[in-house]
Amino acid sequence: MAQRVKRLCVVYHSAYGHTARVAQAIVDGANEVADVDASLVSVEHMDHYKWELLDQADLLVFGSPTYMGSVTGQFKLFMDATSSRWMARAWSGKLAAGFANSGGLSGDKLSVLQQINLFAMQHGMLWSGLPLMSQGHAPNDLNRLASFLGLMTQSDNLPVAQTPPDGDMATARWFGQHLAQLMHRFN
Repeated sequence: MAQRVKRLCVVYHSAYGHTARVAQAIVDGANEVADVDASLVSVEHMDHYKWELLDQADLLVFGSPTYMGSVTGQFKLFMDATSSRWMARAWSGKLAAGFANSGGLSGDKLSVLQQINLFAMQHGMLWSGLPLMSQGHAPNDLNRLASFLGLMTQSDNLPVAQTPPDGDMATARWFGQHLAQLMHRFN
C-alpha cells in the first residue's frame, strides 16, 4: 500500500527577506524527504486558498522575525485571524514547529518561539522542537545558537544573499528534513 503524501506548510512573515530565506530552506529540506509536499505561505494577503493549504497540512511551521521581543505585527494579525479555527478546534492534533530570526545573536528570539509555541498549544497542536545538539558557535556550525524549542537564526545588517550565515541555513534545511521525517512517524 502506497504511503499517503504528507503536507507541510511554512507560515511566515518576512519584512526584508531574511526570514523568507530561512522559510524556503525549511521547505527545501522537507521536500528532500520522499512523500512530502512542503510549501510556503506568507501571512500577508491571506486568501481562501492559503487558509485551505493550512487546514489541509499535516504540519505547520510558524516563523517570524523578532521585533521588540515579539512576533511582527503582521504575524500577530495572522494569529488573531485564526480564532475561528481555534474555536472549532480545527488544528487540534496537527503537528507544529516554529522559528525566529533576529539581527542580534540573542535578539530575544526565545520570546518569539515561546509566543509561537503558546499559540500552537492553544490550538491543541503537537509541538516539535529542534532536537539537534549545537555543533559549535561559528557561523558555519549547525545549531550555533543552541536552541531546542525551535529554530533560531541570526541575520546581520547585510543583503539577504549574505545572511543568515551558512550554518543557520544548513540548520534550517536540517530542521525541514527532521520535520518531514517526523510527519511520517505519525500515521
